Amino acid sequence: MSGKVVSREVGRVTVADPASVEQSRTAIAARLRERRSEIEQAVLVRASALLEATDALDPQFIDGQRMAVAAAVEYGLAAIELGAERAPEVPAIFHSHARLTARSGVSLDTMLRRYFAGYTLLGDFLVREAEACKVQGSVLQCVMRGMATVFERLLTTMTEEYTREANGGLSTSEERFAARVRRLLDGELIDTAEFDYEFDAWHVGVLAVGEGAPAALRELAGALDRRLLLACGGERPAWAWFGGRRDFSADGMARALRSTWPAGISLAIGEPAHGLSGWRLTHEQARAVLPVALRISDPYVRYADAALLASMLQDDLLATSLRELYLMPLEDGRDGGAVLRQTLRAYFAANRNASSAAAALGVSRRTVANRLRLVEERIGKHLNAAGGELEAALRLAELNEPVMPPR
Repeated sequence: MSGKVVSREVGRVTVADPASVEQSRTAIAARLRERRSEIEQAVLVRASALLEATDALDPQFIDGQRMAVAAAVEYGLAAIELGAERAPEVPAIFHSHARLTARSGVSLDTMLRRYFAGYTLLGDFLVREAEACKVQGSVLQCVMRGMATVFERLLTTMTEEYTREANGGLSTSEERFAARVRRLLDGELIDTAEFDYEFDAWHVGVLAVGEGAPAALRELAGALDRRLLLACGGERPAWAWFGGRRDFSADGMARALRSTWPAGISLAIGEPAHGLSGWRLTHEQARAVLPVALRISDPYVRYADAALLASMLQDDLLATSLRELYLMPLEDGRDGGAVLRQTLRAYFAANRNASSAAAALGVSRRTVANRLRLVEERIGKHLNAAGGELEAALRLAELNEPVMPPR
């Protein structure tokens, strides 16, 4: 935007011209949207740094951070572009995220400080882009005042939702039962006789997300011929354990899943474990792989098959570094690296056999060899030295791609 900022004086008060404010909003918002990924990353880093600890937090909360940050940045940009009067109502994602924050044990003060930090960062970006657009004085004040008003609206909503969840969220018998299960998981001394379930036995813990999950879990328990402990109060995933005196058979579990588990419900599965400590362990394993289960097209995933991938998914530094070191160098070219990534996936799926990869792709072995050589040139390393990191980067990229719903 170029040209002078227009304002007029009413008495001794300088009032920004509405047309100039509208033009300025549009110009600043457009420039900020061009830097949106940079803004989101800066906010995510700052918000993560303000968490007291992450190892004890619910993986669903950790996994939802990026989505919440993206929604917050978009809401802030809408406030800048439209002003407080025309900005949309607080989106539903913030209601649910405030409740999840309360359930995850993050304090209200920490939640508010994280949002203040994001608001401050967005304000810094706004000021820099306003300077580039030559927006200043009363017009800039008007733009920033609108953003502040919308931010106050957001904080009020989130505080109310957090407080409601923390103080009065346990309104149904299911939620109260789920709270007792959570206390037992946390190590509190609770009389286990109140649960219709045997803890001195073998257990497999699972988490399920999707419409109809409780009914699907009951059907699976019947197919396995196991006792079921089910906790599904509130908006969190359904927690369940299958228990019995005999150990679990991997083949038996696979057969039961193939015959009973419906498409459209994501299932994260822990490994068989014994006793009360094993009951807690298998649940933690299922929690750890839930972010993977929510991202893949397969309806279920076992901890043994996705433990390392789940750990990498939770490590922002590792995920970002793998992408920048091994995937971004492949993006040069008209197709953005699509052919090279496709070739690499076929190569790794064929246990690094170029001939098998060529057959799978329908091209010659020489074509595959040339593509792999180009990959090595781009990343500056031989595949025999960097294959593991490159394969991990590709798998992480697949998890972050949107999954098409089953037909």
